[in-house]
Amino acid sequence: MPGDYVDRVIERLRLKNSDEKEFLEVAEEVLKNLRPVIQKHPEYEKMALLERFTEPERVIIFRVPWEDDQGQIHVNRGYRVQFNGAIGPYKGGLRFHPTVYLGIIKFLGFEQILKNSLTGLPIGGGKGGSDFDPQGKSDSEVEVLRFCQSFMSELYRHIGPDIDIPAGDIGVGGREIGYLYGQYRRIRGAFENGVLTGKGIAYGGSHIRSEATGYGAMYYAEAVLKEKGDSLNGKVIVLSGYGNVAWGVCLKARDFGSKVISISGRDGYIHDPEGINTDEKIDFLLRIRGENNVKLEDYAKKFGVKFYPKEKPWNLKGDIAFPSATENEIDLE
Repeated sequence: MPGDYVDRVIERLRLKNSDEKEFLEVAEEVLKNLRPVIQKHPEYEKMALLERFTEPERVIIFRVPWEDDQGQIHVNRGYRVQFNGAIGPYKGGLRFHPTVYLGIIKFLGFEQILKNSLTGLPIGGGKGGSDFDPQGKSDSEVEVLRFCQSFMSELYRHIGPDIDIPAGDIGVGGREIGYLYGQYRRIRGAFENGVLTGKGIAYGGSHIRSEATGYGAMYYAEAVLKEKGDSLNGKVIVLSGYGNVAWGVCLKARDFGSKVISISGRDGYIHDPEGINTDEKIDFLLRIRGENNVKLEDYAKKFGVKFYPKEKPWNLKGDIAFPSATENEIDLE
């Protein structure tokens, strides 16, 4: 076949995964960056190293039926992609969001291999989730509970502390992890604390778990700036998202002397030129963050700042952008 090994693998990936845009983009980017290494080791082609790297070990797709408060049965689709377990049990989060489909899960699972490898820990890469939307469900939270129990009733047979260890992601916070873990314990009849991460402190979770990713992003940014003889002190941060990553960035910004001027959700974003940096503002955001149907417009009304419905904050001027809502937020436009 014409072309080098990397090109041939990319071409086959395009043919086999033509409807999985996100996965193809990240796989092609990684493979092209690996080209110099691959060219030095022609024996890798005989071992089909790149094919094994880009093909999941296992893809699990299952239906998730659940009942709403009116007695109507709904059926969502659940996924778990166990991408690579070469160095340890699969590890990666669960995402509950209406945009979830196999291509998104494979994209996230592929990246998880690389992220987990960089930790130096013996963990592989995986990802899972569903096209279920936990936002806007009943205030009693019973609908989310029913869904999580149904989801785990299938997933439990594929996971375990030494097999596959899910965690949270978009739409899956401490509440959902608690529901999932409760159902897992009920089915298995055993206290296997290591089967899920992101649990609440009261039942085996870790302190500052929810803030840790955002804190890490801030420490990383500070380290990068330090290499350039600069720091986060005095910097204006344009931030997107309203999950754990954005929350951690917002909290840690005060410690570094920087100012977060935006935060975004499904309904749009708020622009607070004075900064989201007081206890009152942060406590208010924490309160509405715990609601089922988050409305950032409430923040704008309370603190007299501008709210931009159905828009992203990337037209704002700042020193540093922290895209913390989802993947592929910033493009050439």
